[in-house]
Amino acid sequence: MYDSYSRHITYLRISVTDRCNLACSYCMPEQATGHFPGGEVLTFEEISELVKTLAPLGISKIRLTGGEPLVRKGLEKLVEKISRVKGIREVTLTTNGQLLASRAKKLAQAGLNRVNISLDTLDPERYREITRGGDIRRTLKGIEAAKTAGLNPVKLNCVITPDTTRTEIEQLREFSSLQGLELRLIRQMNLGSGKFWKVEGGEGGQCQLCNRIRLTADGRFISCLFGEEEFSIKTFGIEQAFTRAISQKPERGRVNSRNTFHSIGG
Repeated sequence: MYDSYSRHITYLRISVTDRCNLACSYCMPEQATGHFPGGEVLTFEEISELVKTLAPLGISKIRLTGGEPLVRKGLEKLVEKISRVKGIREVTLTTNGQLLASRAKKLAQAGLNRVNISLDTLDPERYREITRGGDIRRTLKGIEAAKTAGLNPVKLNCVITPDTTRTEIEQLREFSSLQGLELRLIRQMNLGSGKFWKVEGGEGGQCQLCNRIRLTADGRFISCLFGEEEFSIKTFGIEQAFTRAISQKPERGRVNSRNTFHSIGG
């Protein structure tokens, strides 16, 4: 399907949970407002049915996000279900990597094609500070496991904050080059003020090229990360909510005061 600005919408980002095992300072509010009650989060069966409905409408790429998607038990079963849907050519995952080492092989066997792994610094203490308690060793093991499992190209997502140093960026560039990884540099964004930039090494932040739509863990289609248009599948049904979201997709991002990054899937 095409939106009002002739952009072909083929990419659906599905947040499978708003819960996370980390609390990154740029993503999770220090005073988090809580999580969706368990009964509001879509089941794997509901997500699978949704993908089956949208594939004939042009969706061909699925990215699973969170929160942290790997805190959702049995995610491999969902990957297997949606990777088998006719018309779906690619299933990818964005993760902080903390739980990836033991699951990368199973995810690849289930049909996962690629992973993006969040890594903002190579300094263990800085990593622990940014993530509010994360262990960089677990993420590094997750990266190795993803490479071994064939989830290539493995991409690193680095969020550049006002505290990020030039040395940290250069170390990540060198690490990525030596390890055969692709590095994406993402300047810290602000939903409430509408501040966002083009992603270095990726297509994010280029509104004229945007081919994506988002689904929250509780079943709301979000037309734009920096927009407040949203349509619940529980109110409109899958197809109507989807077509409404596409028809209301703005020409460019503005502001989003309704959601936070961890609740919308980034």
